[in-house]
Amino acid sequence: MPSPIDRMQRHVTDDSYKDVADAQDIPEGSSLSVELAGHDILICHTKGEFFAVENQCSHALSKLEGGRLRAYRLICPLHGAAFDVRDGCVKGKPASEPIRSYPLRVVDGRIQVSVEQD
Repeated sequence: MPSPIDRMQRHVTDDSYKDVADAQDIPEGSSLSVELAGHDILICHTKGEFFAVENQCSHALSKLEGGRLRAYRLICPLHGAAFDVRDGCVKGKPASEPIRSYPLRVVDGRIQVSVEQD
């Protein structure tokens, strides 16, 4: 069975990626909230990689922006729920439902994200 990351990337077309930020504007260990086609997305830069997840905790529906990044864990600033930025899975309570992750790539220093559904 393919991993969540494999399933996420399989159905994305090249033209569905849209520029959202300059990679240099998001320092290591930080995140940036962006809006793309009605989706509130948090771009996270950790361990030399960039990841895109929805900017809403599945526990209390609060913004994840401003939460701490600890390696691949994003910690909600409201109640401390934790999510894996690589695939959105829950890594710590009180959350019990994953958050959405989005396909992301970096092209010529620009971060591009796709919100296309499977």
